[in-house]
Amino acid sequence: GKVWRHFLKNEHRTGNKMEIKKILIANRGEIACRIIRTALDMDIETVAVYSEADRYALHTMMADESVPIGPAVSSESYLKIENIIETAKFTGCDAIHPGYGFLAENAKFAAACEKAGIIFIGPSSKAIIAMGSKSKAKSIMEKAGVPVVPGYHGSNQDTAFLKKEADKIGYPLLIKAIAGGGGKGMRLVKKPSEFADALKGAKREGEASFGNPIVLLEKYIETPRHIEVQVFGDTKGNAIHLYERDCSIQRRHQKIIEEAPAPGMTEKLRARLTEAALAAAKTIGYVNAGTVEFIVDARGGLTDDTKFYFMEMNTRLQVEHPVTELVTGLDLVELQIIVAEGKALPVKQKDISLLGHAIEGRLYAEDPENNFLPQTGQLHWFQIPGESATFRFDTGYGVEDQISVYYDPMIAKMICWGEDREDTIERFLEVVSTTQIAGVKTNLSFLGAVCRAQAFRSGKLSTHFIEDNQADLKTGFDISPRDIVLTGALGYISERKFDQDQTRKGNDIFSPWASGGWRLNHAYSETMKMALGEDHFAFEARPVGETGIWNFVFEGREIVSGYLDESHFPAALTCLNSEQGSENYALSTYFHDNTIYVMGGGRTAEIILEDAAHTLEAEAEAPGTVKAPMPGKILEVLAKNGGMVEKGDALIIMEAMKMEYTLKAPKTGKVKGLSAKVGEQVSDAAQLLEIEEN
Repeated sequence: GKVWRHFLKNEHRTGNKMEIKKILIANRGEIACRIIRTALDMDIETVAVYSEADRYALHTMMADESVPIGPAVSSESYLKIENIIETAKFTGCDAIHPGYGFLAENAKFAAACEKAGIIFIGPSSKAIIAMGSKSKAKSIMEKAGVPVVPGYHGSNQDTAFLKKEADKIGYPLLIKAIAGGGGKGMRLVKKPSEFADALKGAKREGEASFGNPIVLLEKYIETPRHIEVQVFGDTKGNAIHLYERDCSIQRRHQKIIEEAPAPGMTEKLRARLTEAALAAAKTIGYVNAGTVEFIVDARGGLTDDTKFYFMEMNTRLQVEHPVTELVTGLDLVELQIIVAEGKALPVKQKDISLLGHAIEGRLYAEDPENNFLPQTGQLHWFQIPGESATFRFDTGYGVEDQISVYYDPMIAKMICWGEDREDTIERFLEVVSTTQIAGVKTNLSFLGAVCRAQAFRSGKLSTHFIEDNQADLKTGFDISPRDIVLTGALGYISERKFDQDQTRKGNDIFSPWASGGWRLNHAYSETMKMALGEDHFAFEARPVGETGIWNFVFEGREIVSGYLDESHFPAALTCLNSEQGSENYALSTYFHDNTIYVMGGGRTAEIILEDAAHTLEAEAEAPGTVKAPMPGKILEVLAKNGGMVEKGDALIIMEAMKMEYTLKAPKTGKVKGLSAKVGEQVSDAAQLLEIEEN
């Protein structure tokens, strides 16, 4: 395990023996691994729990002990409070760390730990209850003098009443589930006619995600920035803040890029924000790590007098906590453990200063070109730059691990530090360009596109940054599909030649059989057929003697030559000289089954070999077929057999990988063959209905 660079030195613990000897981590993935690293540095033993899907996951390998906790479905494993408590007792754990997500903000879980005499590394169940309801939290904050967004957060949930309240507030407005977070149960309503459907969806998602359909209404800030303050409290009455983070870059109301400090922040505005955050924490006597989140009205940028409003308080460690660690030098998990033992915070507010700038990008298995639809599959190839003083990579996955349909699709967090924001952006882009992933689609290139965008570089941020800057967020290669395919062909030739060299009998390098391309009285050539998306290519590949150079022939013309560098196998570096000029592409390739992955600059293209391409053509569904994009649960069926629909109409609402999706009509016509039923679990690519043109 890695020993983290701490602000807290060993002398803070000298002569003060740690009371916690063994921690059960009630979580999985990268956060479980991250907690284990700090526990290792503090000489604390760890126990990991795992579901059937996570038997060989990285966190189970890193912990001192690993215990099975149930089936893959989280409700039968990671969310089983009684099983986790019993496991902690059985393994002799003093404490439980919930990480984030799952049971991290579950007051019943915190209370169960308290009742069992197990230290809960987090706030009290009372504090979780106080802040767990967004409506109750807003009421508490109003009484404490913390500004809140105008809206309605009362108990009356009658649809007609809420519609009247919405009309009073004005549009646009947000409907938000009062429980949970992460964008679940949240709907933006731009006009009155959209209210009823949005309310229904928010209530349904709130019930499905948190077991609570109650919602609140609040005014939508037109140019919002999401800025939050990290706070810490101890049992001795001390409370500190660790400055702010900007989490404005979001998709589907979920963060993907976070940074600290917030770009453009003034000292006066920072003082106002942190003062309000501490007031919020002190009002409820908060203990341990927490985050107070604000919506900031960023019209005209940030000024000393910029208005901000309390949004919610997260009573746990945040996904984005590493950026705070890098700019303060503090280990937040270590502070959590010290406070959970009943000790005073070992640092005072005057001891904490900001140093440099940090940016975190969340690496997700998702398709940015298809509304960020989550992806599942195996990580066939996963190569990252080495960690350093300026780069940290938090992950729970390795090569050949499976991205499961049962859990959140986040693969890792890439965190960079620099002396200033511009320096940090450049470091982050370098990390993106040198990271290679094959096997599942990811948002890697999208993260790079965001950081390259001029609006991001200039600090013009908002929570609708992605929608406002679509033209600048291109994720594809800058080279032609043909050259991508030829690069893939070179990589395929390289890997195949490597395999032949390994299996060829004899060591006579002068034998004519030592060359895979040698033929008697005949120059070797090979016809290849490949598909890249909807583009299909057929060409002839010819080696140029023993030079390692290959010429590719399209329609009888030799127009491109390529050179492969086998020293980089299995990610063989390849270059192409195009007919347009001396264009050299330093791209890597990886071959698995019938797919060639071409990688470079954070981008990945998938090329299908001949047989698989033919299969894809043969099995292409009718243009009116609607299939499940992944395994999931049918929540609502809006279409009817025999009914007419317009292109773009909502047909079916389903839930998959903790997110809700609406399947829409691909064309205008009549619905037939409708098989989807509410509550049904459907498999990946299951045909749900067809649309027949009139």
